Amino acid sequence: MKWLILVIPTLTIGIWEYVRHEFLLSYISMDLGNLLAPVIVFLVSILFLTQLFALIERNQEELNEARAMQAAMQERERIGRELHDGIAQSLFLLSAQIDRIEKIDRNDTAFQDIKESIHRTNSYVRGAIANLRQPADPGAIPWMHSMNSLIMELKQETDLQFNIEWEIPDAMLSDKEKVELLASIRESLLNIHKHAEASKVDILARATRTGWECHVRDDGKGFSQDKLLKATNHYGIKIMRDRAKHMGWNFDIERFNENTIISIQKENGR
Repeated sequence: MKWLILVIPTLTIGIWEYVRHEFLLSYISMDLGNLLAPVIVFLVSILFLTQLFALIERNQEELNEARAMQAAMQERERIGRELHDGIAQSLFLLSAQIDRIEKIDRNDTAFQDIKESIHRTNSYVRGAIANLRQPADPGAIPWMHSMNSLIMELKQETDLQFNIEWEIPDAMLSDKEKVELLASIRESLLNIHKHAEASKVDILARATRTGWECHVRDDGKGFSQDKLLKATNHYGIKIMRDRAKHMGWNFDIERFNENTIISIQKENGR
């Protein structure tokens, strides 16, 4: 590209001078030929060099995106490694120590409470590690493959039965929307697994006249709306609500016909 930028003006003026002297000398004067020379060089340069500049800009944008993606992947790997090598292993060792202490005094219920807290924290950490394992670039693997991988992970750990009706066209979701929507669905499924005591989960998604909507419905024990609003430890729901607000989506959670329904909706133009 650099050589073309240097050669095109020189080659253009050389070809013009040859054609002018060989074929046009009897038709145009020397002064007119000299006047036309920079005009022709300028027009040819505009024609070819603008295409080269556009190509250079596209290559630079792709390079910047690749660098940003590499940096993001390295940061995700670093965080995941720290979670695994630091917090997760520390929790495992702490759990083992609690087990040994519990054997000494089986009547002390405090140990059981601590043990359950450790297991819950360990579950949260493993969920975070699982989130980090999802590719930063959703275009790297098919969207529904990501969904199916998520479902398979949960099937290995739970007895939940899943029903998926996904009717949102792939083209309706941007790469960022795929990442954020998948993360919200993952968070809702983890909440169901931890708290709902459900046996069945439906994931329903469809296009609408104004955008699309996605619902995650379970048949678990549900919740009290008043308690949910007053609770301070529902971090999963807060994360989903904040994520939806950041993306400009509507978020709602309700209890209807013995089912808990988490709804995420997007309206065009938002």
